[in-house]
Amino acid sequence: MTGLPLILFFLAVASLAYRYYSAFLAARVAALDDRRVTPAHRFADGSNYCPTNKWVLFGHHFAAISGAGPLIGPVLAAQFGFLPGLLWITLGVVFAGATHDFIILAWSVRRGGRSLADMARGEISPVAGATAMVAILFIVVIALAGLGIAVVNALAESPWGVFTITMTIPIAIVVGLYMRSGTTQAIQRGSLLGVAAVLAAVVAGRFIAGSPLEGLFTLTRTQITVAIAVYGFVASVLPVWLLLAPRDYLSSYMKLGTIFALVVSTILVAPPIHAPALSAFVHGGGPIVPGKLYPFVFITIACGAISGFHSLVSSGTTPKMIDKETDARMIGYGAMLCEGLVGVVALIAVCALQPGDYYAINAPPAVYATLGMSPVNLAELSREVGENVTGRTGGAVSLAVGFAQIFSGLPALRGLMSYWYHFAIMFEALFILTTIDAGTRVGRFVVQEVLGGIWKPLERTDWMPGTILSTGLVVIAWSYFILTGSIAQIWPMFGIANQLLATVALCVGTTVIINAGRARYAWVTMAPLAFVSTTTLYAGYRSVMDNFLPMTEVPGKAFTGYLDASLTVLLMACALLILAASGRAWLRAWRGGPLPLVAAPAGPSHTPGPDGCC
Repeated sequence: MTGLPLILFFLAVASLAYRYYSAFLAARVAALDDRRVTPAHRFADGSNYCPTNKWVLFGHHFAAISGAGPLIGPVLAAQFGFLPGLLWITLGVVFAGATHDFIILAWSVRRGGRSLADMARGEISPVAGATAMVAILFIVVIALAGLGIAVVNALAESPWGVFTITMTIPIAIVVGLYMRSGTTQAIQRGSLLGVAAVLAAVVAGRFIAGSPLEGLFTLTRTQITVAIAVYGFVASVLPVWLLLAPRDYLSSYMKLGTIFALVVSTILVAPPIHAPALSAFVHGGGPIVPGKLYPFVFITIACGAISGFHSLVSSGTTPKMIDKETDARMIGYGAMLCEGLVGVVALIAVCALQPGDYYAINAPPAVYATLGMSPVNLAELSREVGENVTGRTGGAVSLAVGFAQIFSGLPALRGLMSYWYHFAIMFEALFILTTIDAGTRVGRFVVQEVLGGIWKPLERTDWMPGTILSTGLVVIAWSYFILTGSIAQIWPMFGIANQLLATVALCVGTTVIINAGRARYAWVTMAPLAFVSTTTLYAGYRSVMDNFLPMTEVPGKAFTGYLDASLTVLLMACALLILAASGRAWLRAWRGGPLPLVAAPAGPSHTPGPDGCC
């Protein structure tokens, strides 16, 4: 069997879903109407609120939501075989993920661009709003740790990779300064030069090994973590136009271009699938994901099917830039379908590896020795990519090898395996780092809002001492988890946190549908809410009992075990509290009680979106 029928299956289902189901959501559920004035026009200020062409905004929105989740999650979930991942990504993205993104985006537009926490406060209750704010803060920290550990494991002891990623920082700054004038010519030239410079950095990295600079760019896991922490801190503190915006802008070209190339290459190459449909680890005992197929496949794949983090984007800057209400269909629903496509391509790429090689890369050597497997092409793969890929846990390395194999399968591109591998590493790292810098900035604003309740000056986003303090707290928090955890520990926490945030967003979505007098359509969010909430809460319980509490008996891991268990329980409690508050709101509406005063749209808000605008 090859990967061709897998990708064609997804494309067929996604096309039908966009043509019919998204049209139903747009016309019946959200009742999009271009006669309504969007916040971009109502509150136009040339900065946060500005009407944007739907294709441009689609690229912005996709770049903001597409982090490492749809890349890493399916890779780790391949432990269970290719079939569970393929089915959940396909069905989950259609009925849960894309619906989740679209509904939050559409109703945030209808509510004047309100954030998720604001809508929870106004639509459900003040307690729900405050609880959502606390949950968002902790979820952002855990998400950044989950994404960061993947790039740390990929770049450790890799001078070529470190050099390439390092060079993207000055390239972004130079491009940002060059395009500062805002002229069409400057933007076009800056874009071309920036993309060309990034590609040149990939090629130049080949000559770092063996040069006098090799030691400078050969970093340990701890050094990589510190370097990423420094980057996240600086990117969050610097003006958004200087580093974060141009870096995200350039990465959007790399993301969209590489994904298009991967889809076309996968169709042309049709790589053979060596992974079984269902593996021997569906009942547990796997070396990568600590648990059984249910519920862990769902929290492992996470973003590839549904992502709570997207609700922060869909209620962040995107609703403030929608030109017409009907644009929300393509941007909200369509962008998530594209993310699902990323997940399927990642799944195919890694399932094209021999199982013995897949586990040798993703499992620690001591654990791999207990599996009774033998590598097949591992030595040749290491030689072709120019690095030892054994025991490089985290998913990023095995995915880069899979991508490199697909690209090298094209007749004109054979013999360039090492370049494709490091290009894929750079591609993955850009996915992750654009989330880390934007996520750190989001966390900073949330911390400032929380601390502002204690001392008013701390909530001012233009006050540098408050900015430094809040950013430092966020960076220290997610760096701690990376330094003290493993991918088997952090990724389930990330999946649980992310899916619980999706639960919160689906609660808000269901409530706004009911409050708008469209209760007969509430099933479109209530059905995925029922599945995602019960599955994630059960996964949280199993993680606490089977993974985190046993860590407390391991010397040196007691504090980490208790901390992981406590945070997971806290997030589960927040989700349960919001579920209960939502249930009361639904019951009140069903009984004909008074609805929240939500008819008047919110005015301009200083609540930041995930891209750091404020």
